[in-house]
Amino acid sequence: MKIKQLLLAMLAAACGLAQAGNSLNLANYQFKASYALDLLGGTTAGQISGLEASAVSYARDRGTLFYVGDEGTGVVEISLTGQTLGKMAFNWSGTGSTKHDTEGLAYLGGGVLALSEERLQDVYRFSFVDGGRAQLKSAFVSIANNAVGNNGIEGLAYDARNGGSFITVKQQEPQNVLAGSLSFAAATGNPPSTSGHGSTPPGGGVAAMSSLFNPSSLGLSTLSDVASLSGVDSLVGTAGADNLLLLSLGSRKLVEVNRQGQVLSSFDLSNVLPNNGIEGVTIDEKGTIYLVAEQDQSGLALPGVKSQLIVLSAMAPVPEPSSYALMALGLVGLLGAVKRRRDA
Repeated sequence: MKIKQLLLAMLAAACGLAQAGNSLNLANYQFKASYALDLLGGTTAGQISGLEASAVSYARDRGTLFYVGDEGTGVVEISLTGQTLGKMAFNWSGTGSTKHDTEGLAYLGGGVLALSEERLQDVYRFSFVDGGRAQLKSAFVSIANNAVGNNGIEGLAYDARNGGSFITVKQQEPQNVLAGSLSFAAATGNPPSTSGHGSTPPGGGVAAMSSLFNPSSLGLSTLSDVASLSGVDSLVGTAGADNLLLLSLGSRKLVEVNRQGQVLSSFDLSNVLPNNGIEGVTIDEKGTIYLVAEQDQSGLALPGVKSQLIVLSAMAPVPEPSSYALMALGLVGLLGAVKRRRDA
């Protein structure tokens, strides 16, 4: 009887591990390190800045990260420990953008990135060329085709499964989480004049995006970025691959949610660089989380203090989904051997 009870207990534990594969479980994470990012010319026009990092995206096929600052001057490629590897400037001519408020970034694979502009709620696609200059009007799409000021698209993520799809978050007034497809095309004319507030030019691609859930139920004061968990190897083949990470600058919190808006786990960022505004999040295939934060804004920082790359890592690795069945079979075999020895 004792062997049978032990077997049932161990099989239940194995099932518990399998269920854990349905969630990343942010409670299992800890702060690992932070790295200062290069200024690369500060905010001088035409140069790439590392002063106000606002979005970051992981490139699996390159083993690197890309990030942008909300100065909108360009994109920077960095190592996983923050060293600058390359940079590319943006040409905003013909886009209608006047503030160039770049708050979302998603890596699509093969050196291709998608960039979102907050105030016009437009998304631009381009190929990264180190030292080059991206002509953003050449491939863009408008999510909402209206200018909303400083409360628009604050985050952008890409899910490569099933032909690829996008997720965006709107910061506030109201908050929103959208998912769906985006196609990109070039502008066909100049944007109409709107007294300096910017306007989307005619042409462009087609957005087929719909709301996933009402984020007001999450209790987050703002939505600052989003990351898809579809590329995390330990979640492949489980419901957890559909989950999202939502970052809130205002609440200093990172939450894992499913696509029905249920909070599955959370990580408190209150004590992680508390004087820096954390605005961007991404995750690699191993489950390591990378965030970017603006420079220290306490007023006490020394001149030249830079934006930061923050790394969160899991305290214990999660087994691959295929391992759960093997673990259970191993337990059965082990206990069977014990029983045979006792019966001999």
